[in-house]
Amino acid sequence: MPVTLPLPLYKKLAVTFRVEPGCLGPDGSEHIEGFCQFAKHQVSSLHSDFVRWRIVPRYDKSLPETEYKTNNKRLDHTKARQYLSALEQELDAFEAHFHEKVADLIDQYLGR
Repeated sequence: MPVTLPLPLYKKLAVTFRVEPGCLGPDGSEHIEGFCQFAKHQVSSLHSDFVRWRIVPRYDKSLPETEYKTNNKRLDHTKARQYLSALEQELDAFEAHFHEKVADLIDQYLGR
């Protein structure tokens, strides 16, 4: 059965991306909350037909940088890969594109 987009909210892939304060430089901890709000707004339309973005500070390094869920269930990388494959997306390319976007947003936020 083909996947029709956009998906209902509960079927979307919820992607939590945790940003380390150090990514924003030596005083990153002073800017991390503002950056996360800025980044969330900037990426909200990125793959919005099948993704819900959550960009938060990564204060707890025991938590993964990127976390995937759908229907409130956590997906490991294998399941996330399968989910994206059903949407004709490839996980590694999806992640690489998003990391590039975050790097661009950091530069934009810091006025570089």
